[in-house]
Amino acid sequence: MRMIHGTSHFRPYTSASGGWGSAHSVLNILWREQTLINGTRALTKQNKPKGFACVSCAWAKPGDPHALEFCENGAKATAWELTALRSSPEFFTAHSLSELRGWTDYQLEQHGRLTHPLRYDKQTDRYVVTSWEEATEAIATQLRALSPDEVVFYASGRASLETSFIYQLFARAYGTNNLPDSSNMCHESTSVGLQESIGVPVGTVTLADFEHTDCIFFFGQNVGSNSPRMLHPLQEVRKRNVPIITFNPIRERGLERFVNPQSPTEMLGPKSTAISTQYHQVAIGGDTAAVMGIAKALLEMEDRSKINGEPPVLDHAFLAQHTEGLVDFMEQVRGYAWAELEHRSGLSRSAMEAAATVYARSEKVMIVYGMGMTQHRHGVGNVQMLVNLLLLRGNIGKPGAGICPVRGHSNVQGQRTVGITEDPAKVPKDKIEALFGFKVPEHKGLTTVEACEGIDGRVKGFIGLGGNFLRAVPDTRRMEPAWAGLGLSVQIATKLNRTHLVPGAHTWLLPCLGRIEIDRQRGIEQTYTTEDSTGCIHAWRGTAEPAGEQLRSELAIVAALADATLGNAVAIPWLHWSEDYARVRQAISEVYPDIFHDFETRMWEPGGFHRPLGAAQRQWATPSGKAQFITPASLDEDDDVLSGEAGRNVLQLMTLRSNDQFNTTVYGYDDRFRGVKGTRKVVFLNRNDIVRLGFVPGGWVRLRTAIEPAVRREAGPFQIIAYDIPEGCAASYYPESNALVPLWHHARRSKVPAAKSVPVILIDAQPDADDLEHAVPATDQVV
Repeated sequence: MRMIHGTSHFRPYTSASGGWGSAHSVLNILWREQTLINGTRALTKQNKPKGFACVSCAWAKPGDPHALEFCENGAKATAWELTALRSSPEFFTAHSLSELRGWTDYQLEQHGRLTHPLRYDKQTDRYVVTSWEEATEAIATQLRALSPDEVVFYASGRASLETSFIYQLFARAYGTNNLPDSSNMCHESTSVGLQESIGVPVGTVTLADFEHTDCIFFFGQNVGSNSPRMLHPLQEVRKRNVPIITFNPIRERGLERFVNPQSPTEMLGPKSTAISTQYHQVAIGGDTAAVMGIAKALLEMEDRSKINGEPPVLDHAFLAQHTEGLVDFMEQVRGYAWAELEHRSGLSRSAMEAAATVYARSEKVMIVYGMGMTQHRHGVGNVQMLVNLLLLRGNIGKPGAGICPVRGHSNVQGQRTVGITEDPAKVPKDKIEALFGFKVPEHKGLTTVEACEGIDGRVKGFIGLGGNFLRAVPDTRRMEPAWAGLGLSVQIATKLNRTHLVPGAHTWLLPCLGRIEIDRQRGIEQTYTTEDSTGCIHAWRGTAEPAGEQLRSELAIVAALADATLGNAVAIPWLHWSEDYARVRQAISEVYPDIFHDFETRMWEPGGFHRPLGAAQRQWATPSGKAQFITPASLDEDDDVLSGEAGRNVLQLMTLRSNDQFNTTVYGYDDRFRGVKGTRKVVFLNRNDIVRLGFVPGGWVRLRTAIEPAVRREAGPFQIIAYDIPEGCAASYYPESNALVPLWHHARRSKVPAAKSVPVILIDAQPDADDLEHAVPATDQVV
């Protein structure tokens, strides 16, 4: 197996994001995946009308696209899917699953696309080729033998609206609401928090708002690696002298400087765009305190304006007409002393006042945030604090203002819109029952965390619509042994990953078309739809020939399984729908007419059509009919460890992604923006913490979870990188550090794993030979 580590080193990255670094990275992966011609051709159609939707992030697609409407990571995702490499039947004949479990995540996926349906053979410990007919009937037989609530139907966020819709119908017609998805692991805190505060579970900002805003706040979002196409509107915003104020523990290069790879002037000259005008390195878990400090500064400015007879700072007309709970919130804000806010946030009073000053003089403010806010024990409260800040000056429901959560996988928001949820109260049950002739189960199904908790007995069957579940979830080293006890494991996938190597009693690996590939049903090319982070719904078509003749579309696979399992028990023509996706869209429009009326026509609108969001028009679907100020119980976002002297040796660890990966998919071993090359086995620490805890830069440690001492959770060994991160904080890569996150260590009420703040201690460790081969030379770091 060819490795790509090369020489490992650490050198702080001083160039801007984008630019020649991104261009070189794109060319490198196109060459490595042997798709230089086909991949380049596909990139010209990526995120374009009549083209295909990027299989990477869910960032908005403009109606008037750039000449090249893709970013570095989007190009990597395209090359990864269009690779000329194949995991053929001969590959599985040559390698047992026991052997493959010794491979890295990169090695497994790097071997290429799956080409044939496969069945696990326990006697040989290998996948063997099967037929679609055999696989479909065998899976259906197993499903009929299980109780519906013993089966989990998981969705990763990749599938189209059409596939997601029939997938949730399949689960509910089968008899369960066990429909956990990747939202449960990232932005469920958003769905819970925004629904309570403003009456919608998604953001209120569209691309058009970037043209009108006069201030942007960023919290816990690494745009340079996770949604680089956003850098284009941010660059345009900065050209208008709009301030961008960032709060993030680590200084991410994409939020510092940007060179537009599509601008010859910028590429050939020294010019770059400064993105953040203020950059505040908030302590991990200090966001609520930081926002509270900004609010406190605003109230003090409001008090001074009254005394001096100046215009008010708060939007009193908006607050009186549109909000509830202001008095309690203001009382709490005033009750906090500056010393406590400084201690909790890791920021100075002057830093919070500087942010508040810019906010106060701006009329149209947007707040953009990511999982740095949602993946905490009080992640829901974090989201609601951001809403509180916006409400103080009426910054929701007008052009250029609003809340903007940045979603991850490409259709993760859309699949929720068409019914992928464990909560039956969030789907139109009456319409589904009347149209399709079955009773929607009334009790809630399992979330992702609850599904994990049930794997040791209650859950006996698992169907995965994409994703790498066992690598994405917390407590991985405890989950894998339990997973082997499943009676049925069905994985619909494009490439081999770690989850596929832990078989249950009956295990099937079903290869599907990628989104970039032409989907022909009865010889007719199909169209599919997705919803982006801003609530806009678009139509797309694949443009590349399929990777193999045996591949089937995700929708066709789901429809065949549903038909084989349920037959005529429900009034759903599964196979008829799978022949023409317009029939599925017609059904979607009947179930969700407010959103999807005239679906077949509107889906081709430039930039997509926007789903109705009451909060964007200042219509609040809350019990009171108003936007809610929701007061946090405390400033402590993560209250698992003792503070003060008892916790001085405990660091708060955040998991993060390199710019050479997307979710659990690792494209390579370089993290260009953080200066790391050739390895992922590192932990980023503040120099003061390194010295005071008795370690040295370049040394090796294991990370051990500092809560629930009865269960030892460790990861590593990792090499220490001295880095610009606040004292008391640490960072290491996801998914390698997922083993450190206890399954119960999740956000209250949303159950999102609290992976952005895991209490850990450092244990001195000895690296093995492979670690030493790919170690960062000690000379790269100087104390």
